[in-house]
Amino acid sequence: MVADDRNERTSIRQVAERAGCSLSTVSRVINRSGPASATTIARVEAAVIELGFRPNSLGQSLRRQSSRAIGVVVPSFTNPVFAASVAGMETVAREAGRPLLLSSTGYDRARELEIIETLLCQRVDGIALTVADASQSAALDQLDQVGMPYVLLYNQPRLRRRPAVTVDNFAATAELTRYLIGLGHTRIAYLGGRFGTTDRSRMRFEGCVAALEAAGLAAPRLLELDYLDSIEQHATVIGQSMPRLGEPTAFLCSNDLLAISVIAALRVLGLSVPDDISVAGFDGIAIGQMLSPGLATIDTPTLAMGERAMQRLLEQISGSVPARNAVELLRYEFRPGGTLAPVPGGNAGGRERRRRKS
Repeated sequence: MVADDRNERTSIRQVAERAGCSLSTVSRVINRSGPASATTIARVEAAVIELGFRPNSLGQSLRRQSSRAIGVVVPSFTNPVFAASVAGMETVAREAGRPLLLSSTGYDRARELEIIETLLCQRVDGIALTVADASQSAALDQLDQVGMPYVLLYNQPRLRRRPAVTVDNFAATAELTRYLIGLGHTRIAYLGGRFGTTDRSRMRFEGCVAALEAAGLAAPRLLELDYLDSIEQHATVIGQSMPRLGEPTAFLCSNDLLAISVIAALRVLGLSVPDDISVAGFDGIAIGQMLSPGLATIDTPTLAMGERAMQRLLEQISGSVPARNAVELLRYEFRPGGTLAPVPGGNAGGRERRRRKS
């Protein structure tokens, strides 16, 4: 349904609240545009009558037409990673004559579903999105239920039927961890976004754990942080957590923006990178190369990820490929940087392994 003024949008929401269902469900029932149970139809029709709701004539006349718009949902527009991918998506969509409707969730799981409901009511033809957790997502469940074409980017869903374009988060972080081990680091702490808001952070942590276990070393200490906190807030949390983290010699951060904030926070705490502690990130954003020293990171093809995700979404919309396809992994590269250095005092890695085996 097309809602053209504030009064109608409010009325649709009132109907949904009275019927105890979603906005998109009300739209499907009124427009007869999708499946709904007999019980749901009865509740919606009763709410329509009770509230005296009347869809506008323009919306009714257009109900079988598509908007040609594509919805794009990412956690944040301030992170250069998502901005680059949106730019890639926009290039492909523009060539296909498709406008984009952009939204950000602020890493809020509840916001994801709210945005999806709004995009469905705006009758987008498909959605490219990054969610908090692709394995447990009410937003993705809703898209599956209504049959809306979608492609994930950055998420690496364990459910292979959910299409996605990403990199191998597990393997990439395992490779980075092995490099740290080669430098003699055995006390590694993983600093990441809260797992409840980013499954990418959790998968990267799992890769770090696996690499340390394979080397016979203890699992990394974990510190979950809020991505959007200030440098001062990060400094306070890190300073308070150092004893619990086992006085680590290296911090592995779940993304570059967090790593940059952590480096600044360590400076506030009077610590130098990499002289006192090594730091690595993940994503390969350009600003990381502008630091002195340059940030060590996993360089991901952010622009290409957006382009490929949009290409796959348009293929789905055109019906040229099955609606549910496999997860597509793009290539990444480890980019060494000056924020990593050997542990002072020699081969601590070898000494620690020998100690644990004795």
